[in-house]
Amino acid sequence: MANFFTDNPDLKFHLTHPLMKKIVALKERNFADKDTFEYAPIDFEDAMDSYEKILDIVGEISGDIIAPNAESVDQQGPKIENNEVVYADGTKQNLEAIVDAGLMGITLPRKYEGLNFPIVPYIMAADIVSRADAGFVNIWGLQDCAETINEFASEDQKERYLPRICKGETAAMDLTEPDAGSDLQAVELKARYDEKTGQWYLNGVKRFITNGDAHISLVLARSEEGTHDGRGLSMFIYDRNHKALTIRRIENKMGIKGSPTCELVFKDAPAELVGSRKMGLIKYVMALMNGARLGIGAQSVGISEAAYREAIEYAKEREQFGKSIIKFPAVYEMLAVMKSKLDASRSLLYETSRYVDLYKTYMHISEERKLEPDERKEMKKYQKLADFFTPLLKGMASEYANQLAYDAVQIHGGSGFMKDYPVERIYRDARITSIYEGTTQLQVVAAIRGVTTGGYLLRIREFEAMPLKPELHGYRRTLIIMTDEYEKVVKAVTDVNDLEYVDFHARRMVEMAGNIIMGYLLLLDTERDTKYKTSTDIFIKRGKADNHAKANFIFNSSIDDLGNYKHNDSE
Repeated sequence: MANFFTDNPDLKFHLTHPLMKKIVALKERNFADKDTFEYAPIDFEDAMDSYEKILDIVGEISGDIIAPNAESVDQQGPKIENNEVVYADGTKQNLEAIVDAGLMGITLPRKYEGLNFPIVPYIMAADIVSRADAGFVNIWGLQDCAETINEFASEDQKERYLPRICKGETAAMDLTEPDAGSDLQAVELKARYDEKTGQWYLNGVKRFITNGDAHISLVLARSEEGTHDGRGLSMFIYDRNHKALTIRRIENKMGIKGSPTCELVFKDAPAELVGSRKMGLIKYVMALMNGARLGIGAQSVGISEAAYREAIEYAKEREQFGKSIIKFPAVYEMLAVMKSKLDASRSLLYETSRYVDLYKTYMHISEERKLEPDERKEMKKYQKLADFFTPLLKGMASEYANQLAYDAVQIHGGSGFMKDYPVERIYRDARITSIYEGTTQLQVVAAIRGVTTGGYLLRIREFEAMPLKPELHGYRRTLIIMTDEYEKVVKAVTDVNDLEYVDFHARRMVEMAGNIIMGYLLLLDTERDTKYKTSTDIFIKRGKADNHAKANFIFNSSIDDLGNYKHNDSE
């Protein structure tokens, strides 16, 4: 019996972070539900026990059902029958197990039949499921859409749709179109309001829609005639029971093949407006995408975990020249670096999740009562941190997932290129993480604000001031030197006073900030448990070298160099 929660002590370590006490008290409104719902916790310890029991179930289902099904799902994939998506046999089995265990709607309020869990244990469940099968998490994990309904829909809509998701119905977000990929302002799917029927109707095409034939979909559509930018877009709920769309095809993808990615044609499809007109992109999609990016962070960490485990297991078993290949420096160095990146990305994942938990919970409380001044100040603080850290997490963790998958295949050698080993599938699955829900390049566009406004630096200085055991002070000194170098780099770039020059060096500066932040997070993990010291040592040393190389490149470049990199169409 495999259990992907109990076999990984890193998960419980992050679940029991000191900040969880505050998160749980806020989420449970000081345990007010205990008199209304018999399954509501009575105190902090009871809540944590509930989280562990649910994660234990997730771990068991992942280890015993989802992971063993992953290869057959990858081979069989979904198909279209009678204008409906039919999942692979293994996917059906996975979903049935998840639904039977009550693992849909984990974060939703109890009054809608949810479990009212914070974001942290939900993201941890996604981390676990992703390790088992990165494609399946796209079906189960799109309950993020329910969070958006819970945040912005009317009470009537919440009462009608959220219990359905809690009972096992699937969700999707229909954003992308053939001519509107990353540039969602270019969305042209039309939303028309019929005065006679008092009903909205959708017409147009959506492309690359994950789990496109979901029961409940959030659709971004142009509700304002004559507009061509984000201000003309609104958000709508489409219910599959209307049967008013055509599934034109399921895309034949490189990886995550069990997750149906569809092209959809809406033809006079009835829909319901969510929230206010014109706020679809400006407000609702931004919230939806931030949740999705946090989910991709979890997916990336789960893939990294799977890649690392496959690599180390193979390296122990595979013998060459009379000994296991794990004993060769070229291999054990790769594995040690892989582990440091895995630990660093997981620390960033749960740090970001805690920020999201705090600000979103305060936001929901503000709808129930007026926040105290200190509470409002805290909400704004954690909202800023969540906004800065989410693109950093998505960018760094997805790139690391690709690197770990690459290295896992390399350690397997020729065997890794064969479909006989799971790393071949893991390698293909990893590739999408740095592309969908905003490419790494777009995450940099979002994250650069944390550089230019000083947001990352402020948080770094707060980390710097946190207490450490004397034996860890040397690592802090290294991080302080890295921070001083980072400050000089940012000043050198911004002093040029040219936005294109800032954009040119944006990824370098964001990754420099990421190396420092993740270094501090690992250091603070080591303060709590010395088992992270090796990863901290490796990550900080490599981060220092990487940052120094980036700084040298920036200091030795000028705005005149941009011309050398621009594509010349006349060539």
